Amino acid sequence: MPTGKVKWFDAEKGFGFVTDEHGEEAYLHSSALPDGAAVKSGTRLEYGVADGRRGKQALSVRLLSEAPSVAKASRKPAEEMGELVQDLVTMLDNTTGQLRKGHYPKPERSRQIAALLRRVADDFDV
Repeated sequence: MPTGKVKWFDAEKGFGFVTDEHGEEAYLHSSALPDGAAVKSGTRLEYGVADGRRGKQALSVRLLSEAPSVAKASRKPAEEMGELVQDLVTMLDNTTGQLRKGHYPKPERSRQIAALLRRVADDFDV
């Protein structure tokens, strides 16, 4: 059975697509999922494949257990992230005026903003 990841899935519409390790896509209908299973982009699956009228279709889907995310386990507490996001908003607000006048911040300030954006993105994207 091939394994892959959910490329995208719309729970309201009840379908999406899964991509295998070779990059081939298959249609994923909610009826192929185990009862009560919820999937989202990136969920790892094992599934059978059948050729349907419109291409490959995933059947008999089994969710694969995800290893605990090291990033998720080590990310900052929500309260601390709130402070970091507020600092980011303030920093971006202060930069807006310069940008509207057609000037980028000085290189050192640009590096600070970029570093803070990356830190926030890394903690959110786990």
